[in-house]
Amino acid sequence: MTIKLSEIERRVLSAIQGGFPRSQTPYQDMAEHVGISTEQFLTVLKNWKQEGKLRRVGSIVDHFKVGLSGGAMVVWRVEPQRVEQVGTILAGFREVSHAYERQTNEHWPYNLYTMVHGADGQQIGKIVERISRACGVTDYRMLTTIKELKKVPPTYIPNGASDKIKEEG
Repeated sequence: MTIKLSEIERRVLSAIQGGFPRSQTPYQDMAEHVGISTEQFLTVLKNWKQEGKLRRVGSIVDHFKVGLSGGAMVVWRVEPQRVEQVGTILAGFREVSHAYERQTNEHWPYNLYTMVHGADGQQIGKIVERISRACGVTDYRMLTTIKELKKVPPTYIPNGASDKIKEEG
């Protein structure tokens, strides 16, 4: 499927695929880089959202850089009728960066997944115990992070086109 983009949309896409600037006004900064007003920039994103071209705008946090060198995927076995309630509780913990449901199978009964962050494995263990008490679920497994893989945003416009757009802006 090919989606046609206007020149302004191409420039907006080029700007956002490079990541958000570290500033108090990231949308304004990107709009200025693209050469349009912040209002126009946000309108493009809103239109993409309405058209289904954009699902969400999110961040990729490097937990190691913010002092959280420990991490564990914790999988929880929750009764189907409690999934939404427990998921809301799990997502409410500031140490949890992800909370989502997955299908089970005969070899893997765990249906709620969370990514829990802390300073080290011992702290994570205490956090998970606290979370377990709060949600009333004791059937869980901690899958400790062994190696952090490089996280990079997707690229939709190749570097050559992106560089050209930057020169024009």
